[in-house]
Amino acid sequence: MQQKQVRITDTILRDAHQSLVATRMKTDEMLPVAEKLDKVGYYSLEMWGGATFDTCIRFLNEDPWDRLRKLRKAIKNTPLQMLLRGQNLLGYHHYPDDVVELFIKKSVENGINIIRIFDALNDIRNLEKSIEVTKRVGAHAQGTVVYTISPVHNNEYYVSMAKELEKLGVDSICIKDMAGLLAPYDAYELVSKLKKEVSVPIQLHSHYTSGMASMSYLKAIEAGVDIIDTALSPFALGTSQPPTETMIAVLRNTPYDTKLDLEYISSISDYFKEVRSHYKIDSIITMVDTMVLNYQIPGGMLSNLTSQLKEQNALDKLPEVLKEVPRVREDLGYPPLVTPTSQIVGTQAVVNVITGERYKVVINEVKNYVKGLYGRPPAPIKEEIKKKIIGDEEVIECRPADLLEPALDKYRKEISYYMEQEEDVLTYALFPQIALKFFQERQAKKYKIDSNLVQKDKFDVYPV
Repeated sequence: MQQKQVRITDTILRDAHQSLVATRMKTDEMLPVAEKLDKVGYYSLEMWGGATFDTCIRFLNEDPWDRLRKLRKAIKNTPLQMLLRGQNLLGYHHYPDDVVELFIKKSVENGINIIRIFDALNDIRNLEKSIEVTKRVGAHAQGTVVYTISPVHNNEYYVSMAKELEKLGVDSICIKDMAGLLAPYDAYELVSKLKKEVSVPIQLHSHYTSGMASMSYLKAIEAGVDIIDTALSPFALGTSQPPTETMIAVLRNTPYDTKLDLEYISSISDYFKEVRSHYKIDSIITMVDTMVLNYQIPGGMLSNLTSQLKEQNALDKLPEVLKEVPRVREDLGYPPLVTPTSQIVGTQAVVNVITGERYKVVINEVKNYVKGLYGRPPAPIKEEIKKKIIGDEEVIECRPADLLEPALDKYRKEISYYMEQEEDVLTYALFPQIALKFFQERQAKKYKIDSNLVQKDKFDVYPV
């Protein structure tokens, strides 16, 4: 059977700048080129989700919902895609089902077409609600297999999960290789098995961190992968994706030809070269780092570990922490190192090294993880570790979100004073403290007063 045209999802508006410049690209830097991006002929443009939501309100003083609406207005034909952490949505812990339902509904209403849904533990129970709601509101639900390497993660594991996702009704399946661990021949074997076992399209997402991603893409394409994630060259390589232009050129005049116009795309890249010049990019994250193959630490996680150690004046302990991360990961049942488990494992590793005694101090997130509040670990947690961390406390066996009460009404009451749109309650649900500050500054700007005055107990200002 002849391979059909390979499609491309470009991550330039989301993961590319998340990986290289801490998600700092502004909406105003995206809009001037949005219509040109729309004419390329991409399978989709990934432009929302992941860390964009947090960064918009925390650092850029932008409403992420406004970004989505503006880009949707400018990009009329190309499907817009987002990354969603299942029951975690875009935050760092589980949210009740009513919050998940409204968030997905509003995401689609505001312009999202494709939702890539993943869970850090590959716990299907944490994906069910998001997949069900995405399908119900008429969007494309992409189920995700988070790729990692451990004694319990193998092709049989991934194929089994993919089959479960297909039973849930996903429209496609993504292999999410967030650390760039997927080697070329392993990619060929995994995609070959998936193509035999599932009938929906397969998409491959990888990072260039280890230097293997372009080669892995090529082998995956030979095995029949349908879609690949790339980034326009100014924001490619390093901890980002392989360059869009390179993959188009490699596949040109082959059975896998993308049919995309390289000359036209180069003109868009010129624009992003100028955008890139506005940012200082750390050389550490732009170079190939084979350390990821030893410790499985994604680039963003390495940055977090470094900053945590700097705060403790203990940067010299980084080599010890890098060795401690895989030990903590093994203790906790080999969770893939992706948000939020990368932060949980990494912070505990730092604490273990700084205190000089393993698990002498245990962070709350690790306690909750061991209690089962994040989901079911890929492998059982060692009994002695469990005992040390939570003592005789019981581990939950149910879907974690089943323990959460509906919360939307409570959130609406708490921010009724500041609400200007229904989406505000979701922003507040995900990031209460920074959302409140964002709403206060928004109201202050609207009424041209000091933001310190725009607080319910200080100044009576109501939206008109």
